[in-house]
Amino acid sequence: MEWPLVDTLDLAGKRVVLMGASRSIGRAMAVAFARNGARVSVCGRDAEALAETATECAAGSGKPHFAICDVSDASAIEAHIGAAAEALGGIDVLVNNASAFARVEEDAEWERAFDTDLMAAVRATRAALPHLERAGNGVIVHVSSISALKPTPGALPYGALKAAIVQLTKSQAFNWGKLGIRVNSVAPGSITAPGHMWEKRRERNDPAYLAAVSKIVFGRLGTAEEVADVTLFLASPLSRWITGQTIVVDGGQTLSP
Repeated sequence: MEWPLVDTLDLAGKRVVLMGASRSIGRAMAVAFARNGARVSVCGRDAEALAETATECAAGSGKPHFAICDVSDASAIEAHIGAAAEALGGIDVLVNNASAFARVEEDAEWERAFDTDLMAAVRATRAALPHLERAGNGVIVHVSSISALKPTPGALPYGALKAAIVQLTKSQAFNWGKLGIRVNSVAPGSITAPGHMWEKRRERNDPAYLAAVSKIVFGRLGTAEEVADVTLFLASPLSRWITGQTIVVDGGQTLSP
C-alpha cells in the first residue's frame, strides 16, 4: 500500500495504545499523542499516576481510555489490549514502554525483568497484531535504552533485556512488513522528568548525576518530551520508509568513550 506524501505528523484520530505510560517518558508520550489529535489508551499499575496522566491527555484530544494493568501478567495484557481496542474502536499504534528497571544480579530480578521488559512487549504485540493489521499501516514502537548498546555493569538484567528489545524490533519488522506494519524502537539515554530517578539525583547533587551529565555533549540530561517527539515521528507517516530500526535519543551520550 502506498503512503500519501505528507508534511505533518498527521496523527489526528489515530488510536494509540501505550503500555506502561503512567509517568515519566510514558506520560510524556501519551500527552504528546493526545495533543497531536490522537486518541490514547494508557495503562500502568499506579492509579494516582494514571489519573494524572489521563487528566493531562484529556486537555489534548478528549477523554482517554486508561486502566490498571500489570504488564508482567500475560492474561492481564490480553484483557487490556482487548478493552483498549474496544474503547478506541481499534488500534493504529502500539507503544511498549514498560520496564522493571531491574539492577540486582539475582534470579528473581532477572525473571521480573524478563516478564516486564521483554515478554510484556511480546505479549502486547501479539494481542494487538490483529487490530493493527485491520487498521492498515499499523505501527509498533518499543522503548529500549542506550544500555542495550553498551556494557551495563551496574544493571545487567536491564541492559540485557533492552538489548533483546532491539533484536525483537528487527525480527518483528521483517516478519510483519508484508502486513504493512512498521516496527521500530527508541533508545533513550539519561532522561529526567518530575519524580524521576535522575531528577532526585540532581536535587542532591549526586556524583552519579554529575558523571552522567559530563558524558553528554550538550551538557545536560534529556527530557521525557524529547523522547516523546521521536516516538511521534516514528508513529507518523513522516517515517513511512523506516522499519526495523532503533533510534538513539541521547544528546550524544553514547559518543563519549
